[in-house]
Amino acid sequence: MAEHSTIPAGPTGRPATPPRILPWLLLYTLGRLLVAAVLVALVWVAGLPGFPALLFGVLLSMPVAYLVLRPVRDRLTEAMAARSVARKAAKEELRARLSGTGE
Repeated sequence: MAEHSTIPAGPTGRPATPPRILPWLLLYTLGRLLVAAVLVALVWVAGLPGFPALLFGVLLSMPVAYLVLRPVRDRLTEAMAARSVARKAAKEELRARLSGTGE
């Protein structure tokens, strides 16, 4: 029922601190915005006016950002998965301590 996964131990013997999510999330978000802005500008310079340029640039930015920002997205996903594993382990430890079967 419960998923058991091995969590690397930190210097104190407790589970290692998971990586920070916020820097990767900010980097990915800024990357998406930058890709969209560049593509909107390119479409606008190519001759498509105003609002259609905005829509077409944003539409084009989705697959381009998917390909260009893959390393950042992978790091963000790893950080989120590590955080999830650490939270599950902490929750299981707390439940064990509360039920009296823990250390």
